[in-house]
Order: sequence, then structure tokens, then C-alpha cells
Amino acid sequence: MSDKPTIAISIGDLNGVGAEIALASHKAISLTCKPIYCVDRAMLEYAAELLHVKIPKDFQTLHVSDSFPIKVSKVTQESGLYSYNSFMKAITLCKNEEADAVVTLPIHKEAWAKAGLDYVGHTDLLRKHFKREAIMMLGCEAMYVALFTEHIALKEVALHVRLSKLVTFLLDFYTATNAKKVAVLGLNPHAGDNGVLGNEEEEIKEAIEYVNTKIGYKVFTGPVVPDTAFTPHFRAQYKYFIAMYHDQGLAPLKALYFDESINVSLNLPIIRTSVDHGTAFNIAYKNRANTLSYLNAVKAAIALI
Repeated sequence: MSDKPTIAISIGDLNGVGAEIALASHKAISLTCKPIYCVDRAMLEYAAELLHVKIPKDFQTLHVSDSFPIKVSKVTQESGLYSYNSFMKAITLCKNEEADAVVTLPIHKEAWAKAGLDYVGHTDLLRKHFKREAIMMLGCEAMYVALFTEHIALKEVALHVRLSKLVTFLLDFYTATNAKKVAVLGLNPHAGDNGVLGNEEEEIKEAIEYVNTKIGYKVFTGPVVPDTAFTPHFRAQYKYFIAMYHDQGLAPLKALYFDESINVSLNLPIIRTSVDHGTAFNIAYKNRANTLSYLNAVKAAIALI
């Protein structure tokens, strides 16, 4: 075990599918890494009892905070705060070099809000904690989509499409991935139709030209018409895409690769990957959760070490 990387596992919202996925996948991921689960033993035993499963003997847990009653499929302040504390514990393990990477199971953003946390999710917390412009990239080996804007109202997106922000984002993305070929989507239908449907594409085009010149060769292409960017012909040419807003990139990604895709946080001093799905309250504690995204997240984290 000593030659295997150590992965800190943030347990996510215990009212959802996180504990089930961790328990069901332990044997598989233990073949390639040493997982440390940021969850109290008492909480894990509670979850295992609800699931009617046994806890593996080598399942290493870590104290997080006081226990609370699991309320299956409910949004609660207690579960929100616990999932936050679990995530912070995992981050601390990496910062202290006691773990090589963090893998996160799903949180519930409303539960975080109920707990009074001023973050809209994992990536937002990482950005503020490390004071770095973390980039959210989701996908799988077939296709990755990075989000220029993330969890903001749609009406606010156009306000963020500005030259300086775009240049910084594109340069950070290139540095983090070393990608050789990236498609950058336009914001408006038909990529603006030369200004008829919007002029944000002028900012995107200028940013692409500037960054390509700075890099020394053509890495970024665009602005690409959004409604044709994910057709089979176009996807055959590109593995990496940059979307201007959340649903523009994630709706096609999840339609194509929902079960297998993962979330990777780029441009940070630690490695963090995550499942690309939510708490799945509709199937919580029914032993029906799909573990593929989690297994791929662990695999990706190990590859990045």
C-alpha cells in the first residue's frame, strides 16, 4: 500500500448517495490508491445501517465534526455543514501533504445555503480559499467542457464576457491543460451573426486572437456556433470545448456522457476531481446509485498526481 497514492475522499451530503457510492466502490479503488474517507465512524455506521451493508474492514475514516441524524433525501442545515467540513478536512490533508489529491462526492448547494455558507459550490470555495481563479472542467476521455462562467444567473452571463476576463481564462486553461486544440463557443445564437444577434462574439474573437499570438500558435478556435459545436463531425475534431455558461456546455455533455463524466478543478495548487452528478435524493439509500463517475474521478485524480 505504501507505493499507492493517498486520496482524501470528501463524503458529500450524507442525506444523498455519497456514502453508498463510497462504500460500494471501496474495494475497486483500493486496488490503485489508499483512500482516506473524511467521515466520522459513527456517521458511516449510521449510513451503512440504512443501506443494509457492511463497512469494509480496511475502510479508513477520519473525524470531521459532531454527528447528526441522517434524514434521507432531505435538505438540511446539518448535512450541508457536515459536507462542508468534510471537504475542508480533505483540503487540509492535501495542504499538509498527507494526501496527494482530493476526490469529492456530491454536496447539495441549498443545504450549504441553509448552513449559512457563502459559497455556491466546491469550485467557488476552492477559488476563494486559495485565492486562485479555479476553472471548472467537466467531461471524460471523449470530451471535456470548461465553463467560462459557472453558477450565475443567465441574465448576468453577458456582463462577464469581457476581453480581459476572457484572456485570463484562456491563458489559465492552456497552462493547466496544455491542450493543443480547443473550441471556444460563442455566446449568442449563430455566434452573433456578425453582430445581428449580439456583439459579445467580438470580445471572444479578440481574446482568442490575442492568446493564440501570445502562445505562438493556434490553440483556440472560435467563436464557434453553439448549436453545431457538439455534432459528431465537430466532436471528431475537438476534445476540449469552452462554453460561455453552465447549461450551454453541460446540457450536451450530460446528454452524451452523463454516467461516466467527471469534474476537474484546474488552476489550483492541489488536485481535485469530483463526480459529475448531484446528491440523487430520488434514489438515496436504495442501493441504486451508479458508481462509474466516482470511479473515473478517482482514476483521473491518480493520473494527475
